[in-house]
Amino acid sequence: MELKLLNDKGQSSSNVAAPDTIFGRDYNEALIHQVVVAYQANARSGNRKQKDREEVHHTTKKPWRQKGTGRARAGMSSSPIWRGGGRIFPNSPDENFSHKVNKKMYRAGLCSILSQLAREDRLSVIENLVIDAPKTKILAQKLKGMGLDSVLVITDDLNDNLLLASRNLPNVLICEPRHADPVSLVFFKKVLITKPALAKIEEMLA
Repeated sequence: MELKLLNDKGQSSSNVAAPDTIFGRDYNEALIHQVVVAYQANARSGNRKQKDREEVHHTTKKPWRQKGTGRARAGMSSSPIWRGGGRIFPNSPDENFSHKVNKKMYRAGLCSILSQLAREDRLSVIENLVIDAPKTKILAQKLKGMGLDSVLVITDDLNDNLLLASRNLPNVLICEPRHADPVSLVFFKKVLITKPALAKIEEMLA
């Protein structure tokens, strides 16, 4: 598998050899969907709380007598069928949204995503991405000169200059190879990998 090697102007200068086991796999839509959904689900936290009929603050007095009124029987106003009553199956903070995905499936899903990005010409390699100062303007101009507006940059050298310069750019994310997640790989229009990071990705997913 050959990946494009870009220069500082975003032009393809040459190609870089990449293993077919990572960048040449078939597109497995079902596996990618499962990996992406599991990643998003595992990021959720149980922060919803609802009250059941024991927790709502209502009087326990019987609203009206049992018989003779012509209305339905009622024991207390905290009943779930009453407005303002408790929920039958309330949400609790300890709710678990996690999905289990095996390591082998997760790695295979990442390889399938990377392979599809390479086929769609959305994945490229660069020698290195370095800026002299932690200025958002400098990084924005550099990426604009390369023709990149929505980009995920995977770099092995995540220094303070890159980290601070990219924080205020909404369509730019810079991360290390171990933090490259399936959602970001799918979301951004272009993925840019530095040469040292490419070697690490090959080592991780081999």
